[in-house]
Amino acid sequence: MNDGVKSVALVGIGGYGNAYVKELLDRQLAGGIKFVAAVDPAPQRCEHLSEIRDRGIPLFASLEDFSRRGRADLVILATPIQLHCEQACLAMDLGSHVLCEKPLGAHPEQIRRMVEARDRNRRQLAIGYQWSFSPEIQQLKRDISAGRFGRPKRLRTGVYWPRDEKYYRRCPWAGRQRDGDDRLVLDSPANNACAHQLHNMFFVLGKAADRSDWPTTVTAELYRAYAIQNYDTVALRCRTEQGATALFIASHATQHKRDLVFRYEFEDAIVHYGQFDDCIVAEPRNGSRINYGSPPLGDLSHKLSEVLQSIRSAQPVACGPEAAGAQTACVYAAQQSMPNIIDFPGDLVVVEGAPGERRRYVTDLEKTLDQCYEQFSLPSELGIAWSGPGAEVAVTGPFPAGDSAASGCVAPKG
Repeated sequence: MNDGVKSVALVGIGGYGNAYVKELLDRQLAGGIKFVAAVDPAPQRCEHLSEIRDRGIPLFASLEDFSRRGRADLVILATPIQLHCEQACLAMDLGSHVLCEKPLGAHPEQIRRMVEARDRNRRQLAIGYQWSFSPEIQQLKRDISAGRFGRPKRLRTGVYWPRDEKYYRRCPWAGRQRDGDDRLVLDSPANNACAHQLHNMFFVLGKAADRSDWPTTVTAELYRAYAIQNYDTVALRCRTEQGATALFIASHATQHKRDLVFRYEFEDAIVHYGQFDDCIVAEPRNGSRINYGSPPLGDLSHKLSEVLQSIRSAQPVACGPEAAGAQTACVYAAQQSMPNIIDFPGDLVVVEGAPGERRRYVTDLEKTLDQCYEQFSLPSELGIAWSGPGAEVAVTGPFPAGDSAASGCVAPKG
């Protein structure tokens, strides 16, 4: 039994929440925790609903409903982006620790609110970027922080994960800047499916175990092939507090899938992923090679165990709002950099598949994005006909070192 956490409530039991349901049911069966509540306004989306009912686990339509009838030591949020801040703050105000799935949110002000709620209630608040809790990434981060590779210079990340129309119909806020209630979402590759990969560049450069390096300027180019409110393709470049430059390229509109690749350049080493059997490998100038292994992106069990241990030991979590907030600040600045999304030319967009499951891809998009990755450039800098430049946006912060992390931010109406 975990001395710090004896009871857990899960908010959001459909979608990714299904994985948490299974994990919590297994842990309860093993005697590790008590799964005291499942919260979801539409519980029928849960693949394990019958088992939840068979075990007598109470179901609630909202976190507020649960709070009137019970409490939990830990509340896990596997809910839409636009609800993260409000639900995390409510849960902490009710006395619970919180594990909130990524990303932290959609607006820099939400970082402040969540930190204030955490500190006011003396609770733990973790943001669920799996890699940040993994031994492999944490060892890499320690080596970088210790100066083993010298000063960080350029970091680049690329990931192509094609999606179809069904992906954008899976929920009402998919692909949107704002939901039907006018709440800011900023759903996109950079703030959802590929948020891990953007966050990781900031996280590994953090000078403390629970901190990230912070973006100071962001220039972004945002494009779409799908009939959505926000973008399905992004190329952005930012400067960080430590003077490094980071390039992030991601798309849901390529013809072929290409899993994560990255190349982090330091004064005295290059760190790769996706080049050596999906392991993180550092190659210092002395000709040696350091293999950090392959952190599993979907290792929910290890992440949860690390959070439980942090609560029990009263030590800072590996990835809290101070670490996860850098990605939130970057994504928000990217929207300001290019508030008007550019549509790919219709004659370059190929539509294939059966109605309802059609997918779109842009002719030669992979070739263009590969060129951007290799040349550390944005599409407009290569003179691509369909491209357009974004403005350079200064990012206030970092949070919470200054008192003006979110000052002057105006949520885009989109």
